[in-house]
Amino acid sequence: LGILISASIGLLLPAIIWTYSAAGTGDFTAGGILEGHVEGPAIGLLLGLFVFGTAKAAVMPVHRWLPAAMVAPTPVSALLHAVAVVKAGVFTITKLIVYIFGVDFLFSEPSSGWLFYAAAFTIIAASVVALRQQNLKRLLAYSTIAQLSYVVMAAAILKPLAEVGAAMHMLAHAFGKITLFFAAGAIYVASKKTELWQLEAIGRRMPITMTAFTIGALSMIGVPPTAGFVSKWYILAGAFQADNYLALATIIASTALNAAYFLPIVYMAWFLPDKTPPERAHGEAPFAAVLALSITAALTLAFFFFSAPAYELEAQLFKGAP
Repeated sequence: LGILISASIGLLLPAIIWTYSAAGTGDFTAGGILEGHVEGPAIGLLLGLFVFGTAKAAVMPVHRWLPAAMVAPTPVSALLHAVAVVKAGVFTITKLIVYIFGVDFLFSEPSSGWLFYAAAFTIIAASVVALRQQNLKRLLAYSTIAQLSYVVMAAAILKPLAEVGAAMHMLAHAFGKITLFFAAGAIYVASKKTELWQLEAIGRRMPITMTAFTIGALSMIGVPPTAGFVSKWYILAGAFQADNYLALATIIASTALNAAYFLPIVYMAWFLPDKTPPERAHGEAPFAAVLALSITAALTLAFFFFSAPAYELEAQLFKGAP
């Protein structure tokens, strides 16, 4: 709460006041409102006030609130990490880039280039930190930080397909990550297990939960047929459109890191022998918990096959999108 409020009052509010005083309006406008009103290094500074003032987007170093929030009960942490709060942050940054700065204007200003590098650093650094975690929800929290910066990096590529990919990834990440948090909560409810080393053979005792977890994990990695593949495809297409090879390298490296911390959990859950004594064996979580994660897992798969309506909606972000 302290980080979010401090950033909002200390950085975001001055950015809003600066924008209004320079442009004479605060209305979101196609093509942006700042061209001809702010120029040079001031553009990069104003962009920094907006990005770090929107601390919900968790771009490092204003990310520390997010791992701390994972101590909340599962429904709350799922809301924080997958749907409402963090998506409000990256949605704000994407909308500011498209409708306040203007993609073409930002692309022509060298001082705005730092955002791409900040997002790329956050993706890799958060993925490396996630790789070292032993608590399941804490691992998911750092995974969220990395996935959010996918959206920021895609928006910072400043090409039509990348902007669409940024918006698509908000949806794809929401479906996959809420599935993972629901699964983590179901595991805790059924077995009180929170650490990775405790998940050996849990897929045999909780097959529905771990099937959903596997689907969510594959979506975070970007494997078809899951939602994560669709959004990463558009981000990669935008990176090719911009000839941005650092973006391509970042996506490839982070995908490998995602696989490195998710696939061992999947392997442990499904393929290691079950050493649990019969008296400590347990089954699935209550029906309501299993139903919730089954629905979100199904949506994660459905998005792969039925993403066209979402694309048509997201393409309105940028009229130049094919």
